[in-house]
Formats: sequence, C-alpha cells, structure tokens
Amino acid sequence: MTAISLNHVDIAYDGQRVVHDASFEVATGESFALVGESGSGKSTVLKAIAGLAPEWSGRIEVLGQPGSHRPDRTLARHCQMVFQDPYGSLHPRKTVDAVLSEPLAIHRIGGQDARVEQALADVGLDRRFRFRYPHQLSGGQRQRVAIARALMLEPQVMLLDEPTSALDVSVQAEILNLLKRLRRERGLTYLMVTHNLPVVSFLCERMAVMNKGRIVEIAPATALHDGAFRDPYTQKLYAASGGA
Repeated sequence: MTAISLNHVDIAYDGQRVVHDASFEVATGESFALVGESGSGKSTVLKAIAGLAPEWSGRIEVLGQPGSHRPDRTLARHCQMVFQDPYGSLHPRKTVDAVLSEPLAIHRIGGQDARVEQALADVGLDRRFRFRYPHQLSGGQRQRVAIARALMLEPQVMLLDEPTSALDVSVQAEILNLLKRLRRERGLTYLMVTHNLPVVSFLCERMAVMNKGRIVEIAPATALHDGAFRDPYTQKLYAASGGA
C-alpha cells in the first residue's frame, strides 16, 4: 500500500516555480529520503505535502486522500511534520505541557494528562520536563519535545525536515536512534529531508535525489555503500560525501 504519492507536482512561490514535475511514491511503513544540496527544493516538497505550500499543481495523495493547498485538520490526524529548528518550532512562552496539549485540545481528544506524560516517556523525557519552557531545554531535548508533539495525534506518516542538522553530532545520533525506535514500535512511515547521506544510510530504505528543483534519480539506500548511482549529479554528491 502507498502512504505518500506525488504525480507530476510543480510547486511555486509568488508565481516562481521552484519544484518541477516531481513524482515518487513512499510505501506504507517505508522510510524514504529526499536528498540534495541546499535550495534544491527538498523542504518545499515536504511543505506542499503538509499543506503549507499553497501554490502547487499535479497530484499529491497521503494515505489515499488528496493533498490540500492549506493546513487540513483531517490530514493532521494522520500526517505530522517535525521541523529543522527545534527552538524556532516551539513557542518560547509556552511550557512543554502546553505545547503537547494543544493538538489534543484542537482535535478534542481527552485523557490529556496521561497522554502528555506517555508522550514524554516515549521520547525519553521524564515528567520533570512537563512544565519547563523551551529556553530551559537543550537542543536535543527541544527536538524530543517537537517529536513528541508530532506523535500526540498518533499519526501514521511523519514528515521530517532535517530533524538533526541543528544539533551537535553526539545528540544527532541520539535523535536518529529515537526516530528509528519509534518507527519500529509504531509502524510509522517516514519521509525525511536531509543533505546528510550517512543519515539516509542509517534510517532509510530509498532516496530521491533533487537538483535545482527536479528529481534526478531514485535509488535504494544500499547505493550509498556501493556507489551504484546513474545520474552524474548524484555521483558527484556521493563523491563529495566521502563515499568514493
């Protein structure tokens, strides 16, 4: 079964097209990466899937439902996004409790106390963190809270926009291990944006390589071990990462 499907999708900002004819599918339970240099259009694709990029054409489907040009409550129940900057994505004047409770309130889901404490435990934070503010947390702790917030509605699909790039190297490994465990335990589907090829090798089965707004190659993550890429740009990216 297909969790995410893009078919000939063009995306624009202020009438300027930045993604051209993007097509790929992510199977249910798969971890799939969009890779490429900064400005290649990776995050824009994620935003369009999440309903955060209003100017797009083509066809987007998430769990069989057509994509939206604006944030959609029904989509939010099944598909959540984790952003790159864990400080910027959390309201500075809201406690962790308020951040995690908000999705429950919006969707009128009960059992708030138990759900918040369980979500914190699931991402490796104890109850002491519940009433702290973002500035009282480390970068890694903030990203754990951001992941917990994304899990509050028990989604099936997670969109991960460079979820470790703003963190120290040692903390990156902790967050990647957390994401791997959560996917295994919950049967999640991941679509991850990253420029870090070792992250793809660790967390993903397949990858789509983007260059100047176009997908130039879709390859198995095993190609990162043997260099079996066809497109010259992908080969260059692979060599620059130390893979060849």
